[in-house]
Amino acid sequence: MTYLIVLEPTSTVYSAYSPYLDGCVAAGDNREDTIDLMREAIEFHLEGLADAGQPIPAPSSESVYVEVNA
Repeated sequence: MTYLIVLEPTSTVYSAYSPYLDGCVAAGDNREDTIDLMREAIEFHLEGLADAGQPIPAPSSESVYVEVNA
């Protein structure tokens, strides 16, 4: 499965979340570490949902950049 994650640089680290997986977040020292940590967090999150008998959300997010006049 492929889930969209949103990466956000902060003043000290990167953070990430997935819009369709409430509470599934990660933070790392750099972009690559954060992506790896988020992959692990998603796998753990999905296992927890399955163990609790909860439905697994379908990965249906997409991302688009739009240009604006500023």
